[in-house]
Parts: sequence; structure tokens; C-alpha cells
Amino acid sequence: MSLRGSILWPFSLPYGGVAHLRARAYRKGILKQRWLDGIVISVGNLTVGGTGKTPMVLWLAENLAAEGKKVGILTRGYRGEPSPEGDPGKSTSDEVRLLQSRLGDRVAFGVGGDRFAKGQELEKQGIEWMILDDGFQHLQLARDADVVLLDASDPFGGGHLLPAGRLRESRTSLSRADIIVITRSSHSPAVEAAVRRDSQAPIFYARMELEAALPVPGPANEAGANSDASSVKADASGTRNAGDERTRKWYAFCGIGNPGAFFSDLREWGFEISGHKIFPDHHRYTRADVDAIAAAAEASGAEGVICTEKDVFNLSGLSWRLPHPVFCRIRVCLDREEEFWRALLSAIESRRKQRAGHLPLSSRV
Repeated sequence: MSLRGSILWPFSLPYGGVAHLRARAYRKGILKQRWLDGIVISVGNLTVGGTGKTPMVLWLAENLAAEGKKVGILTRGYRGEPSPEGDPGKSTSDEVRLLQSRLGDRVAFGVGGDRFAKGQELEKQGIEWMILDDGFQHLQLARDADVVLLDASDPFGGGHLLPAGRLRESRTSLSRADIIVITRSSHSPAVEAAVRRDSQAPIFYARMELEAALPVPGPANEAGANSDASSVKADASGTRNAGDERTRKWYAFCGIGNPGAFFSDLREWGFEISGHKIFPDHHRYTRADVDAIAAAAEASGAEGVICTEKDVFNLSGLSWRLPHPVFCRIRVCLDREEEFWRALLSAIESRRKQRAGHLPLSSRV
């Protein structure tokens, strides 16, 4: 444990105690969960940030919508504010804006702290399937399936609860999971063995794949690199050949939950990284930040800067004096997809039978 972790460790004890008692109260029925009529699939994790949760939510929503299902996403919209236009489905949250830019009008959004109320609003719009974003610890809303993601590079947040480590709950909470997805790996026996101490849920693997390298939207930078890109479009207009981008030297920056995973992914995808800069998760960039990144990039000999898609929504259209500012659009690649869907539908069917006196799933959708 680091010095900082050692100092903060005593504060993890009451945090862990409260989290345990809260989960137990819901399990015993002392605290009551609220059920929506539609099907709720929770996607969450044990640690703060960095497991690939947003790409997984996107993948589920795209697949369900492609099957003709009426899909909604329930999300708190972390560090976001309601849309100035008053649209209840919009938010200034970077994660919400990313999902909306990729999904367009194929999926409805319920954004706010009261996910149950937002779900009821979506049900009035005819939404039947809802994905509860970051829902594993949101026990107030009952769900039909719990999908939990673990990053193979750091599955248990250093082994310590917040604030000493990155764990939001103890590993024993995996007993609530219906499906576990180990991300950024295709085979991790050690992680599987650790999971099996607390859960018998089916385990799947998922990798983050680079879909495209896109110009950072905003005003034309001084080198004119992104003058033709005014917004992030779901059809990936302005896509560059990722192979061409890999011939350049890049300076990477990001403000996400697990920055090390992004830098590791870049190298795995074949990018040459001359240096990097880390900002807090959901960081809203300023003119001074952009100038500091550009200066560091020039000093490192980089030909351009590269960031995550989430960062784009926190750059506020700032211009760059460096050429070739790009971001990475990624997708999740899930192993054994058909088996995953069977496991998911089985979990939903089982939960619905427990709740509704053995009514078949087909009668609910």
C-alpha cells in the first residue's frame, strides 16, 4: 500500500461497514427496492472508473436496438447538468453526451439521480428495455440482471476500499452478479480464480478495439488540422485511417478513471507515445490546460496529441496550435457473444419468475 493509502486506510473501515450494512438491508428486505414494469439490465463495476463500462452500455444498447427493441438508458449523468433547453433526456455529462452522439435517436435517455422516476418516464414513452448505467451499487432500483465488469489489469482496485483504494464495495459483493465480464483480456486465470471465491456467475471476456482515429472537433486549430470537424457524429464522418496515424509520434492526455489503461491500449494498438499527461476523471479543460498539453507535446517531439472520446466533450471546442489533434473511438469486442446473450436472457427469465409467479419472459416484452 502507498503512503497515501496507509494514511487513508482508517477511513476505509467505516466506508466499508456502511456499504456492507446497506447491501444487507436491501438483501433482507429492510430497505425496499422499487421495480419498473420494463426489463432493467444493470451494468456496473466494483471499482471507480476505468473498466470499460460506457463501451459496454453502448454495445448492449446497439444490439438491443438492432433487434427492434425499444431501449432506454438510465443514468445519473455524473458531473453533468440538465440541458439548457430543458430536455429531460439531455445533460452536459461527458458520458451521456458520448452515448447520445453514438446512439442518436435509436435509444431514449432518462438522466437524473432518481433512476426509478426516470424509468417511469421512459415507460410512458413505450420503452420496454432499460440499461441501468453504473447500476451495481444503485440498489434502490431493482434489476432483472446484474452485469459486472472487472478490468484484468487492476480488477480489485489495489485490494482496498475507498478512499485508500479504488474499491466501491468488497469483493464479496460479486455474489450479487449474474454475469461477470473481464475486460482488456482474453484469458486471465488468476482473476477468474479470485472471482470464483465469491461468485459462480458465468465469466466472459471483452477487449477494447480501436474503431477509428477522428479529428478533435472544434474551431480550426492554428495548423488547420480539424477545421472540417464541427461535431462528433455517430457515422464517424472525418474518420482517418488509424494505420496512417500510427506512423506519427503522439503525446497522449486524458481525464478518465483509469488513465493507465488508455495509455496501455494506445501502445497495444500500435501508437508511438512520446509522453502523457493525466487529469482528474471528468476534467473540464481550460485554455491553460490545452496550452500546457501543447507545450509538453512539442517538448517531447510529438507530431500531435491524442485523447479519449470522452475527453472531447470536456474540451469545449478549444482550438489547438498543434496539428493532428485526434481522439480514439473504441468499441467493445466480446468473446462468445451468443453464449453471453443466452446467459443474460436466462438471468432475466429467472429473476422475472421469482418476482411474478412464473410468468414467462415472452409475456412481458
